[in-house]
Amino acid sequence: MSISVKNLTKIFGEQRAIDDISFDVKEGEILGFLGPNGAGKSTTMKIATCFLPPTSGDVTVCGHHVMEQPLEVKRSIGYLPEHNPLYLEMYVREYLAFVGSLYNLRGKKLSDRVSEMIELCGLTREQNKKIEALSKGYRQRVGLAQALIHDPRVLILDEPTTGLDPNQIVEIRKVIKQVSAQKTVLFSTHIMQEVQALCDRVIVINKGKIVANDRIDQLKAVPAETIVITVEFSNEIDVTAMEQLEGILTVSHAGKGIYVVESSATSDVRPQIFKLATEQGLTLIGMRQEEESIEKIFQRLTRS
Repeated sequence: MSISVKNLTKIFGEQRAIDDISFDVKEGEILGFLGPNGAGKSTTMKIATCFLPPTSGDVTVCGHHVMEQPLEVKRSIGYLPEHNPLYLEMYVREYLAFVGSLYNLRGKKLSDRVSEMIELCGLTREQNKKIEALSKGYRQRVGLAQALIHDPRVLILDEPTTGLDPNQIVEIRKVIKQVSAQKTVLFSTHIMQEVQALCDRVIVINKGKIVANDRIDQLKAVPAETIVITVEFSNEIDVTAMEQLEGILTVSHAGKGIYVVESSATSDVRPQIFKLATEQGLTLIGMRQEEESIEKIFQRLTRS
C-alpha cells in the first residue's frame, strides 16, 4: 500500500478531530477525501505528511512510519497544503530551484526538473515573475509544481482548486490527471464534479469518522431514502390530487407544466401518476426519474 492508516485518532483538548479511522490507498490510485468543514480531512493529511503527530494509531507512507521514519516519508510525498504557503518575494523559477535543492537536486538535473515542472504546470509565461505578482490560479500551479519537483511516489493535495475560477479548475484537474498515471494521489475537495472527474474511489468523513469508503458507482448503487421524478404535462395542472397519491411526499412547480415529485424510496408512484392523468384527461408528456447525484449522496452521508 502507498498509504496505510490504522486506528488513527487525533484529539485537540476535548475535541476528537479524528476518531479511530482506518483506510488504505493502493499504489497508482486516485482517492478523493470528502467531508464538510471540520470533518478531519486536513488533520488526517497533516499527520500523513508528518506535520502533526497522532494521538494514537499508525500511518505509513510507502512502508515508512510517520513517527519513526519522518524523513523517508517526506522524501516519498509531494504535499500541497490547503493554504499553499509560498515565498512571495521569490521568482517562480528561483523558488522551484530552491525547493528542488532541498531534495538534493543539483546542477543540470535540477535545472531540467525545474523546466519540466514549469512546462507541466503551465508556468512558462510566468516563470520569471515574482510569486507575489501572480494570480491565485498561478500560485496554485506553483504550489503543485513544488509538490512534484522531486518526483514523489505519493501526491497529497488539500483542496487544490479552492478559490479558482472554472477555467483554472479544469487546468489544474488536467495536471493532476496527467501526473496521476505514475503516482498515488490523495486529495480533498468540496467540488463534487472534481470527484467524478478524477477519483477511482471516495472516502467520506464526517465528525472525525469515516461514513463511506467505496467507488462512486457503488455509492450511487446504495438505495436512497427518497426518489425524485420530474413530471411534464402539456399545461399547468392543479397538483392537489397528485399530492394525495400514496407514497408521494412533496410536489413542487418547476416551470410551465413541469413538476418535481419526491416520493418514498419504497414506492414507485409513476403508474399512479399515469392513471391520474388518464382519469382527469391530462396530457402527460413525460416522466423522468432523477439519478442520485454525488452531491445528494454527500448530503445524505454528512447530514447528522
